[in-house]
Amino acid sequence: MTHDLNETQDPELRSWVESANEEGSDFPIQNLPYGVFRLRGSSQRARVGVAIGDQILDIDRCREQGALSSAAAEAAAACRQSSLNALMALGKEHWTALRAALSGLLAAGDHRHKATAAALVPMSEAEMQMPAQIGDYTDFYCSLHHATNVGSMFRPDNPLLPNYKHIPIGYHGRSSSIVPSGAPVRRPLGQTKADDAEAPSFGPSKLLDYEMEVGFFIGPGNDLGEAWAVEEAEERIFGFCLVNDWSARDIQKWEYQPLGPFLAKSFQTTVSPWVVTAEALAPFRVPAFERDEDDPQPLPHLESGDNRAHGGIDMTVEVHLQTEKMREDDVEAQRLSRGNFRDMYWTAAQMVSHHASNGCNLQPGDLMASGTVSGPEKDARGCLLELTWRGSEPIELPGGEVRRFLADGDEVTMRGSCEREGAARIGFGECRGVVGPAREP
Repeated sequence: MTHDLNETQDPELRSWVESANEEGSDFPIQNLPYGVFRLRGSSQRARVGVAIGDQILDIDRCREQGALSSAAAEAAAACRQSSLNALMALGKEHWTALRAALSGLLAAGDHRHKATAAALVPMSEAEMQMPAQIGDYTDFYCSLHHATNVGSMFRPDNPLLPNYKHIPIGYHGRSSSIVPSGAPVRRPLGQTKADDAEAPSFGPSKLLDYEMEVGFFIGPGNDLGEAWAVEEAEERIFGFCLVNDWSARDIQKWEYQPLGPFLAKSFQTTVSPWVVTAEALAPFRVPAFERDEDDPQPLPHLESGDNRAHGGIDMTVEVHLQTEKMREDDVEAQRLSRGNFRDMYWTAAQMVSHHASNGCNLQPGDLMASGTVSGPEKDARGCLLELTWRGSEPIELPGGEVRRFLADGDEVTMRGSCEREGAARIGFGECRGVVGPAREP
């Protein structure tokens, strides 16, 4: 299974890349996430690499050196493209072989380290690109705490709709407007209707929000008409990233009935550049969300003993906010929330299994997102809609500023990490964006 442990996750492993051994590093040798980069200011094609400390290992250069063989060499050949799609398509056998080979090349004491060092690129000299060519994007709504909070704002007597505890709820998002971390965010224009207005109006969104989500990429796909049980769905997940599902709440309120989110979501979605493999997360697998005794149990295609025991991931996610004034005054970003992905009502494998249950053909590089990651405590709420309770409880920031929703110039930074006793801490890097003003209508 994806959560089986092997030598690449050994907490005692050290790398000859010294920055990977530093306490608190997101990218120790036990992580080795994949990303796509280009040398800063260069017109050369983008290349596939893995993060190690403050460096990027260029996989194609390792292949050219003859340092890889068999399945690992085949996987490295797939990395000659400027995206991870070909590698994702190969499947678990090749993923495992390449990860093991790269771990060996980077391990302290490896006699090939001088040659391998020639394939390193400092992160400071690289520009990160989109990790994959995303053909399709699906966004779920799988936090019971988030759904209950939001539902209670609009339907106090019936926060959860009847289907919520039976199926993972999701909608088809817009893949063309997904951007990498650091890309500017343009406040969207849209049609909204104030509660006291007789008719809607068109203009910049006044209630711009973020949503802290966890994304995951599909590996080998399924044929049209082929369904996956939850065990097989688990094996088709290549890796995980952070997702900011920027949301215009005023546009969303006016448009979402009867077919759900549309223009309130499709203007932009930001993803972190590093994809942490499912294999790297094996030490942090935990039981799926524990349901109340009177909750319905998942139907057979969404249920397995292994998913119950290991379907969750103990992953901390944080959101930080820095206003334009805070940057000018050299004031550090303020953490707004800290949640955990283990609190999701549905697991990633259940989301994938449900998606394919009708025979929908998923493809390598397809992205799915979890929906807002929120926990039971107020400081674990993953969006401003919840944190400020529709703006009625504004957040106080350093220097006297307050926020109900995002203002122009605000920078939102999301981070994720996994830590537990007996395992090396691994991180996800950052998912970051600065809000800019809307264009003229």
